[in-house]
Amino acid sequence: MTPENITGPLCVHAEGPVWSPAWGGIRWVDGDAGDLLTLRDDGVHRLHLDDEYAAFVRPRASGGFVAFGGRHLYLSDTADGPVRIAATFDLGEARFNDGTVDPRGRLLAGSMALDGSSAVGRVIRIDADLTSADVISRVTVSNGIAFAPGSTRAYYVDSDTGRIDLFDVAEGELRGRRTFVAIPSEQGTPDGLTVAADGSVWVALWGGSAVHGYAADGSLLARIELPVPQVSACTFGGDDLRTLFITTSAQGLPVDHGTAAGSLFAVEPGVRGMPVVPFAG
Repeated sequence: MTPENITGPLCVHAEGPVWSPAWGGIRWVDGDAGDLLTLRDDGVHRLHLDDEYAAFVRPRASGGFVAFGGRHLYLSDTADGPVRIAATFDLGEARFNDGTVDPRGRLLAGSMALDGSSAVGRVIRIDADLTSADVISRVTVSNGIAFAPGSTRAYYVDSDTGRIDLFDVAEGELRGRRTFVAIPSEQGTPDGLTVAADGSVWVALWGGSAVHGYAADGSLLARIELPVPQVSACTFGGDDLRTLFITTSAQGLPVDHGTAAGSLFAVEPGVRGMPVVPFAG
């Protein structure tokens, strides 16, 4: 499988891709620029958040979208803004980094240490009325969170651990955290992930120039190689949800790195994804 570069290196730090018909297809963030990007027939559209960082974005059930900056939650009532700050969170020495919406329509927003090495991050669950509660604590770099078909299992990455972890989901709660896959450091660091409709788990490998696909039993199904070192996240999209969109990053690379880092790639790995769950708020 050879991924196609579909945008060229538009971003410093492309991350957090998500497919939704609500905004016309694939949307992702350029984290360090504070921008949301949407690919449409006439090119890539940018929407700027007046924030130190753009972490992730999801559609809303009522229309529009929810987006996270470094410490702010933004809401929009339409697909392309404008946005307004609806909540601000005291994250201490951390900022938001990645997240998702759980099967009940609640946000799960993960954060990471500003120094990248302290366990001061956490995952916060945010209900439709914007009340919140911590669900995972002592996190260093919170990244991928995704739910399996049937919503009885959830997968989670704290990149500092080098693992994908597995939770049972009972009555909407995450329980029984344990290792799903430990990824050797020479293969890269696990970053953003997604789960396909057949239960397979697909994870971006930062520093590993690849995406790995794992079966539900943890066995390696596929390795998708990319021509850039820092692969940041992936999601399924397209009208049939059979295209895996992959973000890559030039964050921290020298100016003359000479790669396509910062591009959005696409490939069809032979499985299909699941529709995104919108935020209930």
